[in-house]
Amino acid sequence: MSADTLVPYTPRVALDRLRQGDVGAWPVVGGLVVIAIVFSTLNDRFLSPENLTNLALQMAATGTISLGIIMVLLLGEIDLSAGSVSGLCAAVMTILHVKQAWPPVLAIGAGLLAGAAVGLLHGLMLTRLRMPSFVVTLAGFIGWLGLLLFLLRDGGTINLPFSGFVSGLSDTWLPGWLAWAIVLALVAGTAGAGLAVRRARASAGLPVSPVWWAPARAAGLAVVLGAAVVVMSADRGVPLLLVIFGVLVVGFDLVLRHTAFGRHLYAVGGNAEAARRAGIGVNRIRILAFTLGGTLVAAGGILAASRLSAVNQQSGGSDILLMAIAAAVIGGTSLFGGRGRAYAALLGVLVIQSITNGMFLLSVDSSVRLMVTAAVLALAVAIDSLARKGATR
Repeated sequence: MSADTLVPYTPRVALDRLRQGDVGAWPVVGGLVVIAIVFSTLNDRFLSPENLTNLALQMAATGTISLGIIMVLLLGEIDLSAGSVSGLCAAVMTILHVKQAWPPVLAIGAGLLAGAAVGLLHGLMLTRLRMPSFVVTLAGFIGWLGLLLFLLRDGGTINLPFSGFVSGLSDTWLPGWLAWAIVLALVAGTAGAGLAVRRARASAGLPVSPVWWAPARAAGLAVVLGAAVVVMSADRGVPLLLVIFGVLVVGFDLVLRHTAFGRHLYAVGGNAEAARRAGIGVNRIRILAFTLGGTLVAAGGILAASRLSAVNQQSGGSDILLMAIAAAVIGGTSLFGGRGRAYAALLGVLVIQSITNGMFLLSVDSSVRLMVTAAVLALAVAIDSLARKGATR
């Protein structure tokens, strides 16, 4: 169960958790500040509106795939097939839309259903056949890649219509009034939800946060979102692709923190045997997590296809899987299960893409970029391990 269910998150609680070794997202936030300072010093284009808008576009697809991986990591499991599945589902969508003339919305729905079916199959193999997730998803990595190559064997590439609905997802920019309306709605919703939760906890006799805490959090959110809108409006505007990713992050964070499924997911990842003795259907939770994870991975593949306006034999390949897993771990999701938030995908992929983008601007060789990313990932895992040791002590 998430700690937020029992104790409201306040500055005092945050300080107590830091003393216990739970550093949360602070190392990631600090890392982002350092990255911004270093790359903006070396190249003044790094913090330009144009570059930051491109950065927002680049992180959406990988971040969505990372969301799917987080669903599995919270169980203490692993998914090595995410890259292949994202490419396969994007191919299914593209073939149905371009070759079979399906309406784009139905084709996208079919691609998402394909991802859900793959996740369901992996979950059943894990729970019914007692196969390790490493083996299940490693087989999936190879098998789904083979199916992708089979589907694209004629020509190897299928282009999406440049002016079509799917390609338009990555080439649509919100007008200024709509971007600010979304910011105001999010800030008001955050403040209102915080106050409503406080009243509900007070009525139930549970500990509550100070009255000023919810408005303060909403004000902080307003500053961050407002700054993002101002910067991106100086270029082309807020991209729709970023809004879609943001909606997925917020939606699944609410699912994880405020539903029975989310609490059970944390419980199973923290201690499966204790969860089973508490009456939680451990196998059911695992199957649901893999199914939802597969759906999110498929969504990431579709967003990637939208940005490229095509699907080819390299879709879902290269370093996408590794970057998605690294983003989840760097963002604070524990490899040992039971700890992490959906916002880890946002923070982690922002770190990964910032490093990649900054080194690209400096014309640094890709070999150096990979080594730097590996060092950041190793540091994130080391911090997680040390935090767990500190919490145990």
